[in-house]
Amino acid sequence: MSIGYMIIVGFFTLIGWLVGNRLKSKFKYYSQRAITGNMSGADVAQKMLQHFGINDVKIVQGQGMLTDHYNPLSKTISLSPEVFQGRSIASAAVAAHECGHAVQHAQAYSMLQVRSALVPVVNFSSRIQQFLFMGMMVGMGAMGMTSGIGQLLLLVLTVTFGLTALFSLITLPVEFDASKRALLWLDESGVVQGEQYDGAKDALTWAAMTYIVSALSALVVFLYFFFRMMGND
Repeated sequence: MSIGYMIIVGFFTLIGWLVGNRLKSKFKYYSQRAITGNMSGADVAQKMLQHFGINDVKIVQGQGMLTDHYNPLSKTISLSPEVFQGRSIASAAVAAHECGHAVQHAQAYSMLQVRSALVPVVNFSSRIQQFLFMGMMVGMGAMGMTSGIGQLLLLVLTVTFGLTALFSLITLPVEFDASKRALLWLDESGVVQGEQYDGAKDALTWAAMTYIVSALSALVVFLYFFFRMMGND
């Protein structure tokens, strides 16, 4: 059982690494392509928020690379230094994408609300998964697959991975919609046009690929444990 699990994890870790490297390559490339208006990512974010009449969201500079995110609890858009200060296609695309989440929040986008509601549950599930997995290995190794403790641990582990998979799947439409809003606004506002728009779309497409890989990984792991629980070797 552990071998099958490790094969799945190893496979998707490799795919995730490849996609992540491709995203970094795309981001680096488009970070060297300036936009016509010479606006920084922070400027782009501020302009997009103003367009949608959002005045209660803060834009701050975070740390690290590709760490950009929107926090609906604090209503804060955190942009990595290269995006916050950058005046490129990449910085405009990423900043607009994060603003897309702020617009979703302001307009009560249903999928964002569902994802936000699942955050504390998924965080708890993620923290206990490793302990459940270790307990399952010990219990099943000592008493066998069909023991009461082994089956109980497998059931709980399946549920926690199911919650992770559900969260990852719900994340997909949230991220796709944020990119859609970002690209539409970038085009209509004239911040990026023509080849610059194509570049912004390309960058956000590869960012979306990371979420797709994550969702597939979570789903396959859940199905693996689910079928093990159902007794289908």
